Parts: sequence; structure tokens; C-alpha cells
Amino acid sequence: MTRVLLIDDDIDLSEMLKEYLEQEDFEVVAVHDGESGLHEALSGNYALIVLDVMLPGIKGIDLLSRIRMHSRVPVLMLTAKGDDVDRIVGLESGADDYVPKPCTPRELLARIRAILRRTAHSAADNGLDNVINLAPLTIWPQKRKAEWNGRVLELTSTEFSLLEILAHNAGKVVSKKELSEQGLGRPLARFDRSIDVHLSSIRQKLNRFDNGGAAIVTVRGKGYLYAKNN
Repeated sequence: MTRVLLIDDDIDLSEMLKEYLEQEDFEVVAVHDGESGLHEALSGNYALIVLDVMLPGIKGIDLLSRIRMHSRVPVLMLTAKGDDVDRIVGLESGADDYVPKPCTPRELLARIRAILRRTAHSAADNGLDNVINLAPLTIWPQKRKAEWNGRVLELTSTEFSLLEILAHNAGKVVSKKELSEQGLGRPLARFDRSIDVHLSSIRQKLNRFDNGGAAIVTVRGKGYLYAKNN
């Protein structure tokens, strides 16, 4: 069974979500404060973490930053409905996606499955030798590994997926709609800045190596492209 860690101080909501996810064949551990959440998150025992922004003790955003110092485990943030600041800060801190509260168990399940699908590439799907080589960028889809000039890029699950999509379509514009559907596993919502924030983070990480962020080009009104021969 796929193990999911739920970190939320709303005990009633946690129990409802836990029961629902367990009916869908997930194994769920629920904790209700930041300290316990951090301990469990760094145990390496979970395929995905659902993390509430508002927590007693360590705040959700701070907890996410501490998790990202040690782990690339996918993190799905629960944010207050309409709170764009929390969403953007969460994405900038390394969250893979977010769900606004109040949310239905069905919506949460759909987002969890979308993230897990992206991280469950198999050798049968991708092939052991299916390497994307766009020097200085090299991507191994099956291993979900990317390097820039031989140096490993520390990408979140979502960042890797988006970079892989752009690399597959190198030299071609990919719309935000396509990036959301293929990279996030959900339709692009109106006023949703998730794609922009994720790509900004990727650019910052590429910029640490030889100003590599210039490889990703914004095409105003159309989308993004990975520019060949950078």
C-alpha cells in the first residue's frame, strides 16, 4: 500500500480524510503538529506528504523548508481558500502542488494520484536508455534525474516533470494549459500562477550553473519553451 503522511491540526478533518484515503487503498498516518510532522516526514517512510499551512508550533511553510533541506519527497500543501500568498510562498518553498481548504476528500485524492503518477515512471514506460540529451542539460526520465553540465539538479517532483516536458519539446512553445495538464495532472485554473512559480524556481536552480536559467524562455501570451543549443 502507498503510504501517505497527513500533517494537519484539524483532527476531525484529518480523520475524515484518513478514512477516505484508506478506503482507496492508501496507508495514512496523521499527525497534528509541526514537530511530529517533521520527525515523520524525514523518516523516509512515505511516498507523499499532505501538509497544512496553518500548524501549531512549526508553521507549515517553515516545516516545508526544513523538509526540503533533506528530502525531495512530494509535498501537497493545504492552503486557505483564496490565500494566494500562502500558495505562492508554498510553491516557492518547494511544494509540488496545493489544494485550497475546505476541500473534498475526492479532490484531495485526485491531486494525490496526479502527483504519484508523475513520480511512478517505470522502465516499461520510459525505457532504460531513454535519455534526453540537450547539452548542457541531460535528463534520465526513468530515474527522474537531471544534470546541468554534469552537476545534479535538485528538483522537486513537479519541477522535474515540467522541465522534462519542456525538454521533450525543445525549441517548441508549450502552453501553460499543456504544462498544467501534463505536469500537474490538472486543468489550468483561472488566475493560477503555479506554473509560473515552478518555472521561476527551475530557472533559479539552473542559474546557479553558468546562467542556465536562460534556457527556459517565456513566450508572452503563448507559454514557455526550452531553447536549444544554450
